[in-house]
Amino acid sequence: MFDIDHFTTHRRGFLGRVAASAAAFGLGGLVAPFTAAAQPTAAPGKVSANPEFEAWLNKITGKHKMVYDVPEPNEGFAFWWSRVFLNTTNETYGTTDADNTVVIVLRHSGIPFAMENGMWAKYKFGEAFKITDPATKGPAIRHPLLHLKPGDVPIPGIGADELLAKGVLIGVCNIALTFNSMRLAKDMGMQADAIKKEWVANLLPGVLVVPSGVIAVNRSQEKGCAYCFAG
Repeated sequence: MFDIDHFTTHRRGFLGRVAASAAAFGLGGLVAPFTAAAQPTAAPGKVSANPEFEAWLNKITGKHKMVYDVPEPNEGFAFWWSRVFLNTTNETYGTTDADNTVVIVLRHSGIPFAMENGMWAKYKFGEAFKITDPATKGPAIRHPLLHLKPGDVPIPGIGADELLAKGVLIGVCNIALTFNSMRLAKDMGMQADAIKKEWVANLLPGVLVVPSGVIAVNRSQEKGCAYCFAG
């Protein structure tokens, strides 16, 4: 799987690793606009440069809060665990889903779970990200946790669309979208920016592109979420 640090040394800064990674893929021309966008842009007084991200974070409220960190697919267990957390919290403390908050941060190789079925088929996410379809036991060509029917899974309500409808916050890493679109562009002979644009246009309704997965994990904890590694 793609690893930024494989192409550089630990002494370089983040932007150095960006350039080295892109160069290794023969995609150096894509780095300039990306690195320019990565420069700090916050206004004086430390006001956020991304109000949409801040509004998303401000939805983290309630009595009990959890963030699931998903750098790898891990068979979609973050979605299972999200429903289990909500169910058992409600049963134990007499709360409802609306009283609590779950955040799922999809980063690195976990990003396919943010997208509609069409992207899974077109870009062969099962092969590219090593995700197995539990029904066929082969590489997934559809989102395995989307539009579930009664009886598909033993725990109702674990579908990505179902969790979003219940107020679960799902964020997908902008950095991972950028680099994985570059990786697949090279494999498929396509333009990386076109792939990323299509991925973003086909996110599940309610999913937010966050500046990076790690900042979303960090800020969710600062908002009071307990941390659970789910990848």
